[in-house]
Amino acid sequence: MKRVLLSGVALAALTGSAFAADLPRREVVTKAPAYIATAYNWTGPYVGINAGGAWSRSNFGAPFASDTNASGALVGGTLGYNWQVGQMVYGLEGDLDWSNLRGSAACGLTTCEVRNSWLGTVRGRLGFAVDRFMPYITGGLAVGDIRTNVAGVGSGSTTKAGWTLGAGVEFAMAAPWTVKLEYLYADLGRGGGVAGTDASLRANILRAGLNYRF
Repeated sequence: MKRVLLSGVALAALTGSAFAADLPRREVVTKAPAYIATAYNWTGPYVGINAGGAWSRSNFGAPFASDTNASGALVGGTLGYNWQVGQMVYGLEGDLDWSNLRGSAACGLTTCEVRNSWLGTVRGRLGFAVDRFMPYITGGLAVGDIRTNVAGVGSGSTTKAGWTLGAGVEFAMAAPWTVKLEYLYADLGRGGGVAGTDASLRANILRAGLNYRF
């Protein structure tokens, strides 16, 4: 009886194995790894253009003491380089703009005018990259001219070096293009001496820019 049972168990095992071998094999489907977009990298050189407006309040000294409001447009070119380390972006940027910032006011019995015809800056930039979006702060050297005119007395012109400080936001579009919006405060000190007086030039600048990255 025991031999019969053992023979039955062995036969059942062999039959099950043969039946399992005849079953079609099930293919294992593996999913492709999820696509992870590469984060935008700001490192590299760039060139661009910028345009905007400026407004200023200038002060003439004695004997033609007066305060003069000035405003005008700016347009020019930009050159810079960025280094990205983690999310921090370190940069160096320079620009040179044509300007028609000007204003005049009564000063005693005559009229005093102040103008600025060009403005350049060389600035450091410190940004925080959130992929293609980067807010930043910036500051450095500002250079430009201060032109004055006292009606009926004379005029003067001085190239002055001062400082600038500001902040902005930049966004990377498709391909190598980026756009930015920034505010700068520039202080050129005093210049444009005429007839014993001169004028201060401290300008608020708001401008947009378009850059091409290499």
